[in-house]
Amino acid sequence: MSDARIEQTVPGELRLVGVLDHGTGPQLRETGRQLIRASNGANRLVLDCSAVEKSSSVGLALLLAFMRDAEAAGKTLTLRGLPEDMRQISEVSGLTELLPTEA
Repeated sequence: MSDARIEQTVPGELRLVGVLDHGTGPQLRETGRQLIRASNGANRLVLDCSAVEKSSSVGLALLLAFMRDAEAAGKTLTLRGLPEDMRQISEVSGLTELLPTEA
């Protein structure tokens, strides 16, 4: 099993690591919500996804949930390093336009 986690790397930046699936999703969801709420002083957050090894649709659901959490906290969330499998799932789901990725 992969060591899936979400962590703060520097103030205003979070990183998703590992395999995002039904087994890892619930804990990542709760930890991410807590980290977003605790990021005091940062109006903008970056979620780095470049260390995601593999993702099911659970990964996309996590990203959307984290975006809602950030909005509820009055913050903007930008995604960085979206892996190809997550990109493909977002395209098939018609959600690509909703994902705020860095240029």
